[in-house]
Amino acid sequence: MNRRRRSGRGTAQLLADFGHHLPATPADTRPPREPRLFTPVPRRGPRQPERGWSPATAPVAVYRMTSDQAPVWWPLIATPGLPPTGAQMGIDQLAGGSFYADPNGWVLDDTIPVTNPNIFAFGKPGRGKSGTVKAFTLRMMDFGYRTLILGDPKDEYEKLCRALGVQPFVIGHGHPNRINPLAFGPLAQGWNDLSAAEAQRRAAIVFGRWLTLVRGLVGSQRIGEHRVPFGPSDEVVVKAALHHLTGYAHGHTRLIETTIPQLWRLLDQPTAALVAECRYQSERQFLDETRLLRDALGQLVSGALAGLFDDHTTITVDWTAPIQSLSLSRLEALGDDAVGIALTCLNSWGRGMRELAAPGDLRIVVRDESWKQLRLGPEAVKSFDADLRLSRRDGDIQFAVAHKPSDLLSAGDAGSQATAIAKDLLHLADIKILHGQDQAVGEELERLLGLGPIAQNLVTGWAMQGKGRALWCVGDRQYKVVTTLHPAELAIAFTNDALTAAG
Repeated sequence: MNRRRRSGRGTAQLLADFGHHLPATPADTRPPREPRLFTPVPRRGPRQPERGWSPATAPVAVYRMTSDQAPVWWPLIATPGLPPTGAQMGIDQLAGGSFYADPNGWVLDDTIPVTNPNIFAFGKPGRGKSGTVKAFTLRMMDFGYRTLILGDPKDEYEKLCRALGVQPFVIGHGHPNRINPLAFGPLAQGWNDLSAAEAQRRAAIVFGRWLTLVRGLVGSQRIGEHRVPFGPSDEVVVKAALHHLTGYAHGHTRLIETTIPQLWRLLDQPTAALVAECRYQSERQFLDETRLLRDALGQLVSGALAGLFDDHTTITVDWTAPIQSLSLSRLEALGDDAVGIALTCLNSWGRGMRELAAPGDLRIVVRDESWKQLRLGPEAVKSFDADLRLSRRDGDIQFAVAHKPSDLLSAGDAGSQATAIAKDLLHLADIKILHGQDQAVGEELERLLGLGPIAQNLVTGWAMQGKGRALWCVGDRQYKVVTTLHPAELAIAFTNDALTAAG
């Protein structure tokens, strides 16, 4: 069949025959298109054999959201994973794999935004804080870490100690154990063989630690609504008295260990040499100017904690044991201030015992109910601050436990120096474990920790729906973790024995 070729005039030619001319099409001045890197493929695929052609397109849903909302949609955005080193704590709910905790390893890894290994754990009672702490300390023992519980106000770690074959040391009235917070510690070893420069260096460390302790103890006492001040003159007096008591002022090759009662008695009955060294005109002026200092120290000697921290240390700690704990549950009836003072004394003593730790002697130092110490005022906060700052030097992991971040701000009135220092403590712990909290704490998490609304909802919602659930903040990274306990660990971590017996 032959097709006839069409012929005729187009629209432009037809109009031109009657004297009408259409405008000419402008020339295309656009630059030539770059050649395609890939051959375009139809939406249904190439329609050729074995080329993946589909008779219909796949249904695709389109969502529009902000970057703050996007992490809700699994698995669009996930936090970069951490290396599988350290203690295996549980399941990372966002990544679906195991979550490992290795604070010192994170510090050494430049790809992880962590500059110190300190940990703060917050959570409402009953949300699994103590279980997480015990699981972490127990599992890190496989990597050479030992644990030191510097004050266990509720005997929560007694089961863990006994499971490891260690008997906790009990501090309380009616018990023979004594702790001298003015003990020299390992720095006194081989003092007579030290060079002059090394002796001066060690002396500066020891006397600096003691001054921090005495400043905190004196500042814990009150005059009405105000704390007892500890000024530069008081520091000169205390330092000079300690020099006289230990023999350092007389150049002794072997220092003498002293106690808080001996310090108080020397200040109450000063020698002529001490009065002259402190630049007082007479003994009467010395006594008048140091009355507050002496009365504050006297309260520690004769007050509620008399006989506990005012004599030479009577316990012998086995530092090679996997764990050591100092029980303070017998002091609970004396009030929070008494427990806080005891924690301050134990912290100073524990810091002294670790001042010459051997390389590789890594330890997790647990500070439970730390808020009770911080409530003693700015000087006690400074003492706690000093412990956190030493973590990079000795490699210890300081693990502080509290109920909520605002507990740290109870150190003083709003805007006070103590509150400002306590708030800065949050920045000395790059690792924060946030267990379940009530809705009322949500705004507090945003104000103090800078958490966004998604993280707040996780802490006040998801984490409240089961024990062991927590948001781990590793630097600026966040991980949704469920800590899983072995049945043997669960028996050790259980802290509701009293409620079970009552039921």
